Amino acid sequence: MARPTMEDVAERAGVSRALVSLVMRDSPKVSEHRRRAVLEAAKDLGYQPHIMARSLASRTSNIVGVMVSDLRNAFFADVVEGMDTAAQESGLELILNTGRRSAARERAALESLLAFRPGGIILLSPILPAAAIREAAQQAPLVLVSRGSSIAEVDTVNDDGEVGAGLAVDHLAALGHRRIVHLDGGNAFTAAPRRKGYQAAMARHGLEPMVIPSEHTDSAGMAAAQKLLNLFSRDNFPTALFCGNDFNAVGAMSALEEAGLRVPDDVSIVGYDNTSLAALRHVSLTTIDQPRVQMGRLAIEALVERLRAERTDPVRKRLQPSLVVRSTTSPPSN
Repeated sequence: MARPTMEDVAERAGVSRALVSLVMRDSPKVSEHRRRAVLEAAKDLGYQPHIMARSLASRTSNIVGVMVSDLRNAFFADVVEGMDTAAQESGLELILNTGRRSAARERAALESLLAFRPGGIILLSPILPAAAIREAAQQAPLVLVSRGSSIAEVDTVNDDGEVGAGLAVDHLAALGHRRIVHLDGGNAFTAAPRRKGYQAAMARHGLEPMVIPSEHTDSAGMAAAQKLLNLFSRDNFPTALFCGNDFNAVGAMSALEEAGLRVPDDVSIVGYDNTSLAALRHVSLTTIDQPRVQMGRLAIEALVERLRAERTDPVRKRLQPSLVVRSTTSPPSN
């Protein structure tokens, strides 16, 4: 059957198409009797208003385009959960796509979202060049999550990665670890502050830093751990790893355990993000918690302020991370 139209609803309710349009826009100009007749007709026909058409007709949009860097990373799912709750409260609809951690794919994904003429755009940890972000911000209000920016038209929501990394090193040093290696996040924009925080904390404890280039994926964590296995013998192997995120940490754990090293008896591991993966009982990963749901909510709130013309100056939200201790850290055995 063909999708029911506004004209079909008007015919069923015995009113004009213009009146149906007013009802669908929740206009106060319609009497309660006629509103009820239109809504009952729409329900009988299974009619749903076309969001894009309604947005174009009113020259406003309740659509928010969201680009997720990596759909496999549970961190982004938690952020989107916070966004979705806040969006529903504000009468906004989310449209999601992904850039798959590729700048070229991200650019195509962003162009696709802009084609919807959204009320705003939220980019989660993009690796796009700043020029592309600036250009998009000229077309719609834009919020970055897990990436900083100095662009006046762009709002940002981040945690303090330097503080988070310091918490990880402080925890391991307090347990007695001295050979603490950092598996970093590669070209992710969150990697630089976490790396900086790690190096500063190691210096504070009088320890020698060692950074192994990696990425925020499980496969990269496995590869980085394998590199360490090739570099060190069992006698002088690092006693602790601070990994760029939880996915990276789980990959490193897998490679170490496959090589016969026990976590945490032989090697303690700390992740970052406190995703649902880290909390699984058989993983039980010590990690740094980002207030992920709150970050999503703040991103929507910043966008709503822009949409309602309540603010034109940029906001820079920076949330404080915290340490969550589970089963993957303990004092070193040697």
